[in-house]
Amino acid sequence: MAEMDTSSGGGHKKGPGVKKAKKLSTRIDMTPMVDLGFLLITFFMFTTTMSKPKTMEINMPAKDKVEDNQQTKIKASTALTLLLGNNHRVYYYEGLADDPANPPAVKVAYFKPGADGIRNVIIAKKQAVSQLQQSGGLGPKDNAVVLIKPDATSTYEDMVNALDEMAINDVKTYAVIDITDVDKEFMGAQ
Repeated sequence: MAEMDTSSGGGHKKGPGVKKAKKLSTRIDMTPMVDLGFLLITFFMFTTTMSKPKTMEINMPAKDKVEDNQQTKIKASTALTLLLGNNHRVYYYEGLADDPANPPAVKVAYFKPGADGIRNVIIAKKQAVSQLQQSGGLGPKDNAVVLIKPDATSTYEDMVNALDEMAINDVKTYAVIDITDVDKEFMGAQ
């Protein structure tokens, strides 16, 4: 708020009938500005404490060596293997490919929505595992397991996209493991 100070200058009169012009001064009241400043400070303090940083949680394996009989075995009917290749290609097959006499059917998908997107493959695998659970072929704790194997030619972006797909599709069990020479042969055959 601004105020006008109309008090006289306090000087002498210089004779009869001579009027001196009044000198007006202004004064600005800063009280509302202080209130506004505190309101802004309070607003920014509350908004910064309410926003939490969003990070990706990754559980790393234990450093201790685990014996073979203590390791969790993956059933081939629940496994889906993703091989991350170059040019944002994702080679995938169902199962573990542990029988060299019977190699799996390797197919190619991409990280884009649509019919040839990897998201549809993951959804289809989860539905197939769910149907096996309902029919009694699998136990209630047997969920879909996705094995992610990045190649040296894949990009960091592909790895992040693969982990994002796990979060989007609510895949509870997935693992990032090293690619094998057999998997590289599968990718080269495509």
